[in-house]
Amino acid sequence: MDIASILGIVLFIIGMMIGIGDELSIFIQTQGIFIVFVGSSGACLLRCQLSEYFLLFPTIFKIFRHKVDKPTDLIDQMVELATIARKDGMIALESQEISNRMLDKGVRALVDGNDARYIKSALQKDTTITAARHESARGVLQSMGDIAPAMGMIGTLIGLVKLLKNLESNPGGIGEAMSTALLTTLYGAILANGFCLPMVQKLENYAKREEANNEMIIEGVIFIQGGGNPRLLEDLLSSYLSPKVNKKRQAASAG
Repeated sequence: MDIASILGIVLFIIGMMIGIGDELSIFIQTQGIFIVFVGSSGACLLRCQLSEYFLLFPTIFKIFRHKVDKPTDLIDQMVELATIARKDGMIALESQEISNRMLDKGVRALVDGNDARYIKSALQKDTTITAARHESARGVLQSMGDIAPAMGMIGTLIGLVKLLKNLESNPGGIGEAMSTALLTTLYGAILANGFCLPMVQKLENYAKREEANNEMIIEGVIFIQGGGNPRLLEDLLSSYLSPKVNKKRQAASAG
């Protein structure tokens, strides 16, 4: 569970509720909600396929439950796997429990006796396909974030047209029309900047970290396939870590 995502949503809602105060009811306007939320969904469907649109919902849940492995944990595990493979052979890796999907796939390829070129090609292809799938899911959420403010502006124009239309004949309807004009802009801004666009950024960060992990895994698996010294593997993969983390690991090893 991603605590930062949950905390971000909670703090955003608290900030909005404190700003609204005791007058929540005046900020709920059915017409504005339909214009922004339903209108944004419709326009988003015009940009993508139905199957891509339905990826929106699992993508949102992924923000709260997704976990990216720590590079340090992966390095430790690959060094351990390299030690086992060098001592007992590749077949000994078959009994090892591996939670990371990419590393598990690479180790299974090692156990099956595949050569380095095939393993590297298969893992790189898996990385590319996975990245494309994640990009498609982020694209739908990005579309919602791009469209929502525009839908809010459309709602504002609708409200202004109604206001001008009824300015003389029905002065009592001016309040409702003005409410539609202002609240749709508010709804669009909240949907885009409070939810969709921050979520897209979070998913992009996840994707970059996963891609870096996958590159490191590919290099580690190829090293294990070549039967290299496990101690050299740790030095080789340490370049994927930040200088601060590297320094900490070196201090821990020295201690």
